[in-house]
Amino acid sequence: MKNLFRPYLALLVMGSLMFTATSCSDDDPEPVDEEELITTLKIVLEPVGKTQTVTGTFSDTDGDGGNPPTANTLRLEANTTYNATITLLDETKTPAANLTSEVEEESDEHELFYQALDNLNLAITKTDRDNSQRPLGLKAQVVTTTTSSGKLRITLKHQPNLKVGANEPNREQTGLTRGETDIQAEFPVIVE
Repeated sequence: MKNLFRPYLALLVMGSLMFTATSCSDDDPEPVDEEELITTLKIVLEPVGKTQTVTGTFSDTDGDGGNPPTANTLRLEANTTYNATITLLDETKTPAANLTSEVEEESDEHELFYQALDNLNLAITKTDRDNSQRPLGLKAQVVTTTTSSGKLRITLKHQPNLKVGANEPNREQTGLTRGETDIQAEFPVIVE
């Protein structure tokens, strides 16, 4: 009788060992794709048919909750059209890392939103597109009309699988509510 159970006992022990060995695998955890830190947003406004370029820099090198961010005042001419270009930097690194090309490469997941606040008279049109022909906003046309002052808010949103369609009604307001904010910059503006 003992000889009859030995082969089955051996199979049971071997099967248990194999099950235990395969169930305790040393799989490495999936790597987390960390978002880049954007500390600085630069805007260059080149007037069409005129020579005085305006440059603005918003900087928050220590991030939320630290020292307040800094931004210089943008002084624009009334009744003028400007071509705007945005540059995004991580200035916690030496030298500073330019993240603009990364946003361009991931344009289907990003969009910049422009808001003229506090009675500022600006008309802003995004002039660049992502791969699906939706606005991106690293380039824009800014048109001034009469004299005014206020703030220009520029918000970069990270919107994987959330980006608003090109022809969706109220796309600017809807887009601002979707995804995560990578950086939000505010510039004081004087149009004279």
